[in-house]
Amino acid sequence: MSRAIPLRAAAGALAAAALALAALGAHGADRPPLRDRWSAGDLATLASMQWQAAGERSVDRSNAYEARADAAALGRALFNDTRLSRNGQVACASCHAADREFQDGRPLGQGVGTGKRRTMPVMGAANAPFLFWDGRKDSLWSQALGPLEDAAEHGGNRIRFLHVVQARYRDRYQAVFGPLPTLDALPDDASPNGNDAERAAWNALPAASRDGVNRVFANLGKAIAAYERQVSYGESRFDAYARATLAGDPRGQEVLAAQEVRGLRLFIGPGQCVSCHNGPALTDHAFHNTGVPPLDPAAPDRGRAEGVKKLLGDEFNCLGRYSDARPGECGELQFVSADDPGLVGAFRTPSLRNVAARAPYMHAGQLATLGQVVEHYARSPRAAVGRSELAQPGERRPGRQAIRLSASEVQDLVAFLGALTGPVRQPD
Repeated sequence: MSRAIPLRAAAGALAAAALALAALGAHGADRPPLRDRWSAGDLATLASMQWQAAGERSVDRSNAYEARADAAALGRALFNDTRLSRNGQVACASCHAADREFQDGRPLGQGVGTGKRRTMPVMGAANAPFLFWDGRKDSLWSQALGPLEDAAEHGGNRIRFLHVVQARYRDRYQAVFGPLPTLDALPDDASPNGNDAERAAWNALPAASRDGVNRVFANLGKAIAAYERQVSYGESRFDAYARATLAGDPRGQEVLAAQEVRGLRLFIGPGQCVSCHNGPALTDHAFHNTGVPPLDPAAPDRGRAEGVKKLLGDEFNCLGRYSDARPGECGELQFVSADDPGLVGAFRTPSLRNVAARAPYMHAGQLATLGQVVEHYARSPRAAVGRSELAQPGERRPGRQAIRLSASEVQDLVAFLGALTGPVRQPD
């Protein structure tokens, strides 16, 4: 996908750690000692995990409208419009509620029907190279299109969306994207992903008409993405602690309780959480099989293995005709692997920011509490499909070893995860 992400974060983390060590040495005589001491390597890790290390928001070259205020205003209206659904009762905001961490708190998404996976939050999605639990979309605007036609989510169709735009948003749409195509001779309902009648109506349209409808459909996603990229995490107590530690400020370290600090040490040490939950967003944006039990043992979800096939065949991906990017700006998509056996049963690493406010957990809400999540990793169960990356007792994997946590350590780690909650920033 065409996303330019600042490269300052890693260098900034190392520089911050070096400054922290210098500060500790320079101020040791006139400051009380730090309550919590960390190694140079740990300081670099803490620096890299700070939200402020994320720097400027990424730029998606496949969406030329994402920075436009008028596009974002239109996108916000579309995000909250229930008319973009088959039954007139479901909007993007139905599952991504602004007062519920831009998710819904359900094990499975609930639109016009019940989905198969958990709703992911909007915050930070603009920086992710691949979207959804299985990574079947490669941009925020393309991701926004999926639920609109999904039978269990909005259940709508492309021609119907064009009618809504024509009736409700004509002037605002044209101010951003230019003239709408004419509705003359278009059916009321048609889509390549709808029911039999809708697909037949779509196939009967001239190619030029289908292209015009597709371009409006793509632009709806681009407007929604322009709004969603303005929704972001704010700093948590962990960020304040990391900043104080790097500055050699003992009083500032008091923002975390002793139990939370013990949990932080486990997070970046024996718990091995930081191996996947790293960087400012606390995610590596990758896909991992960690042996999460499937909802249906008889038909386990294959995750990324199926998602990557959908991604490569998606007409709205970065290399598609509705992308604003040049082919050379779609590096992630050009080099994505479609036949890696490690993709079977693998799911996207979610951000752990604000995680304590977003129960239940895993890709289908299989685990109800953070305690159960930590215990899952400590148990390291075998995968129902594919192969778990977690090391079994007595087994060594590249970069992995079996996780050993006592009951009290599980509690300490859960306590730390609660310190990752901060405000959700959204436009006024």
